[in-house]
Amino acid sequence: MLPDVSYSFYVVAAIAVLITGISKSGFSGGMGALTVPLMAMFISPFKAAAIMLPILCCMDVLSIWAYRKNFHRKNLVVLVLGALSGIAIGALTYSYVDADDIRILLGLLTLLFGLSYFVGNQKEKKQARASTSIGVGCGLVAGFTSFVAHAGGPPVKFFLLRQRLDKTVFVGTNVAFFLIVNQVKLIPYTWMGQFSAENLLLSLLFVPIVPLGIWLGLKLHKIIAPDLFYQISYLMMIFAGVKLLYDGMSPLVW
Repeated sequence: MLPDVSYSFYVVAAIAVLITGISKSGFSGGMGALTVPLMAMFISPFKAAAIMLPILCCMDVLSIWAYRKNFHRKNLVVLVLGALSGIAIGALTYSYVDADDIRILLGLLTLLFGLSYFVGNQKEKKQARASTSIGVGCGLVAGFTSFVAHAGGPPVKFFLLRQRLDKTVFVGTNVAFFLIVNQVKLIPYTWMGQFSAENLLLSLLFVPIVPLGIWLGLKLHKIIAPDLFYQISYLMMIFAGVKLLYDGMSPLVW
């Protein structure tokens, strides 16, 4: 029997999963910030996050094949080292952390960074050197926010976008990073009892949509020019920042 949720949930969640797959494989995420909030219109945010994690893991596995030779190894190692600590901190402090406060702070930083790209003369934008300490710090924040709020993308983009990597290497590094992070998150999520039979069944129902989303994202990635790609990536950061702010401030406003 299907879980007792409205039919509207299935329609909205299916669209959200498709958009997330396109965004993840084609543009290193961003629109994925929609998924949990859209699902949360019908079910609790914690249930939505638990349903999405296995789906995200499937997306990671399919995406990594396309980018298996196109990721920045040093950046990946630096980010993962920080992320493992961030996930551990998130798991140990989960019951004490206000996820809305995290969303507000991260949303502000993400929005400011995204907007900064469009301020000033674009020809003067220079490639920034990769700093190990900044990379570890961004990885730590990404691991923590990914665990408590499924919002680990902005800190990773903050570190990678400034380096002006080749667009395929940029997406591949994101894909490889979240492949590792999401697999690691399965351990504490299981320990916390997030994967009930009902949640896993709902995850399974949406898995068939994943290959279509990944395929569409890969097709779009190939045909979009590098400059347009970076503009879209920064616009996604702005969108993610606004969405995080909205989600974090909604309980205060309403």
